[in-house]
Amino acid sequence: MAAEQLSRRLTIRSLAAGVALASAVGLGTAAVAVAAPPGPPPSQSKAYPGSVPPWAGSRAKTGIPLSNTTVEGEIYLNLRDEAGAQAFATAVSTPGSAQYGQYLSPAQWKAQFAPTQAATDNLVAWIKAQGMVVTGVPESGMYVVFRGTVAQINAAFQVAEQTYSFQGHDLIGPDRAPTVPGDLEPSVAGVSIDQGRTLTRPTNSTEGSDAAPAGQVPPVPVATPCSHYWDEKEATVPPTQTGATSVPTVLCGYTPGQMQAAYGLGDGVTLNSTAGAGQTVAIIDAYASPTMFQDANQYSALHGLPAFTASTYSENLPSVFYDQALCGEPSGWQGEEALDVDAVHSTAPGASVLYVGAADCEGQIDIAMSNILDGKLATIVSNSYGNLGEAVPADVLRGEQDIHLQAASEGIGLYFSSGDSGDEKINLGYTSPDFPASSPFVTAVGGTDLALGKSNNYLFETAWGTPRQQIVTEPDGTLGYAGPLPGVFVAGAGGGRSAVFAQPAYQAALVPAALANGKRVSPDVSADADSWTGFLIGLSPITNDHSLNTGAFIQERIGGTSLSCPLTAGLMASAQAATGKQIGFANPAVYKAAAAPGAAMRDVTSPSKPINMVRAFPATGQTAVGTLGLDSSLVATPGYDDVTGVGSMTEAFAQQVAQQH
Repeated sequence: MAAEQLSRRLTIRSLAAGVALASAVGLGTAAVAVAAPPGPPPSQSKAYPGSVPPWAGSRAKTGIPLSNTTVEGEIYLNLRDEAGAQAFATAVSTPGSAQYGQYLSPAQWKAQFAPTQAATDNLVAWIKAQGMVVTGVPESGMYVVFRGTVAQINAAFQVAEQTYSFQGHDLIGPDRAPTVPGDLEPSVAGVSIDQGRTLTRPTNSTEGSDAAPAGQVPPVPVATPCSHYWDEKEATVPPTQTGATSVPTVLCGYTPGQMQAAYGLGDGVTLNSTAGAGQTVAIIDAYASPTMFQDANQYSALHGLPAFTASTYSENLPSVFYDQALCGEPSGWQGEEALDVDAVHSTAPGASVLYVGAADCEGQIDIAMSNILDGKLATIVSNSYGNLGEAVPADVLRGEQDIHLQAASEGIGLYFSSGDSGDEKINLGYTSPDFPASSPFVTAVGGTDLALGKSNNYLFETAWGTPRQQIVTEPDGTLGYAGPLPGVFVAGAGGGRSAVFAQPAYQAALVPAALANGKRVSPDVSADADSWTGFLIGLSPITNDHSLNTGAFIQERIGGTSLSCPLTAGLMASAQAATGKQIGFANPAVYKAAAAPGAAMRDVTSPSKPINMVRAFPATGQTAVGTLGLDSSLVATPGYDDVTGVGSMTEAFAQQVAQQH
C-alpha cells in the first residue's frame, strides 16, 4: 500500500549547518571552507539581475555559508512565444471569446509554447557538467530543478552565496546577479539559487488545542466550552465595545454536513454523497502523511461521507524528502494535508481526489504541479500554501506565471489560498498580497468568518480578520482586559494590490479603480477561514519526522485560507459535474457572473457594530476576546473588496460561473 511504501522511503534533512549531502544525492565532495570570491565572468555570459531576491542586501548579510552546504536551484526557460501564450490563455478562459473553452492538450501546449527539447537538454547537460545534480525536469521542459553545493553554485553562476537575515530566518542567496554562459542565454529566463522559497508555508491556523494540558499551567480566567453552532454557548466576559458581558464561545469545528448546508449542497442532515461525481480534484502540498487514505476514510465514516476507494483516491508521492527543517518538517504539513483532503471531500464527495506530494517546499512543488499539468491528471488543483508576500525575484515570478499559463491554456483551474496574515505588514513592514495568489492566472481564495444556526441555517459572514485582547484578573479579583478592545491583529485573510502584476482585464469592471491603481488585486472569491469558526478534520499525527511513525487518530479544529481554498475547489468540481462544463481558469467567468443580475455569491461587508467571540488557550492559561471582521488594512465593502473578492462562494454561484460556457 502507498502508506507502507512511504514509511520506508528515505528522508533527507537539509544540511544548513554545512554537512554535505553528497553521499545522499551524488554530489561531488567539496571542502568545508569559506567560499572564495568568484573570478571574472566568462566572456559573452549574461547576468540576471532580476534573479536576485529582494531580501538579499548588505544590511541583511549575516555571514558566509560553508562551501559544502547544499542549496536547491531552479532555472526557468523562455517560452517560445510569451506574449502569444498570455493571449491564448486569456482567450480560452474569457466568456465571449471565439476561443473560449478551446483548450490545448499537454502535447499541444508543449509543441506550441514550451521551450524546445534541445534548449532543455542543453541546460541539463550544462548543470551536470558543473558537478551538480538535476532532481527534476518536467515533461514540458519549462524549467530544471537541481541541487548543488555553495562552492559549485558560486563557480557555475559567478556569485558568492551569502547568508542573509529575513523575517527571523537565515537564508542563503547570491550577492550579485547570477550569470549563465552566452550559448545558454537565449533560452534562459531566470535563475533561482536562493532559499527564499523555503518560506513557502501552509496557509492554515490551529492556534492550539482547546483541551487543558497536563502540568502546572495556570487556569484560564474564563472557561470557554466550544459551540457546535453560532451562539450555542456563551461565556461571561468584561464589557465589550457594545457593553455586552456575555459573548459566543469559539466553535468546535464545523462538520462536512454543516459545510454542505452553508454552501448550498444540502440540508446538512442527509449528506450529499454524489456531488462532483466524475471529476478529479488534485491537491498539492509538500511531503505526505503516511496515513492519509486511512485517516480520510475514518473521518468519512464518522461524518457520513462516502468512503474513498482505490479508484477515487490516489497519491503521486516523491521517493525522497529534501529540506525538511527549512520547510517545516512533514509533521508541519500533515494538518494541511488532512484539511485539504477532508475539505474537498466534503464539498465534492463524489469526486476523485489525487494527492500529489512535493519532495520539498521549493522547486519540487513546481515539479508536483507539472506532473498534473503535463499529464492533465485533473481539471481543478487546490493549493493551500503561499510565499511571504511577493518577496520573490522578478525572474522567478515570471517563471512561475508561465506554469500558470500552461494550466489556463489546458483548461485546468488553479486555486490558491490568499494568505493568513492580512496585508502582511506585521511580517514585512509593508503591505503586500501573497504570491502565487497574486498571479493574474490563478484564482485567489480569501476568507470569512461563517456563522451557522442550530438548524444549519446560514446566519451571516464577516471578513476574516480577528484582532483579540487578553482577559486578565485585576488586583481586586475582578476581570478586565490587558488593553483596549479590539486588541492586537493576529491573523486574517490575505489580499491587496500587487506591486508586480498589472490589472487583468477581467477585474476592470468590478474592482474599484482607487483600490486597483492599475494593478492586480486579490483575492477573487472567499469562503470560511477563521479557525475560531473553523472546520473539524481527522488525522493520525506524525510522531517522528524521520521514520514517519504516527500516533492515534484524533480530530481537531483548523482554519485559515487553507480551508477556504479546498472548500472552493470542491464547490467548483461539483459545479462542473452538475453542468457538464469544464470551467478551466475561472476568473474571467467569475467576474462576469458576479456582475450579472441574480448573482448567487454572498456579498460580505463590514459589520455595522462589533461582533465578538471568546476563546480560552489552556496551554498558556489565557482567554481572549476576538472582534470579527477587522482584517489589518484590508476592508470588506459592498461589491468587490480585497478580503473576500466578489464575495463568499455558494454552489449556485459556482454553477453560474460554469454556465458562462
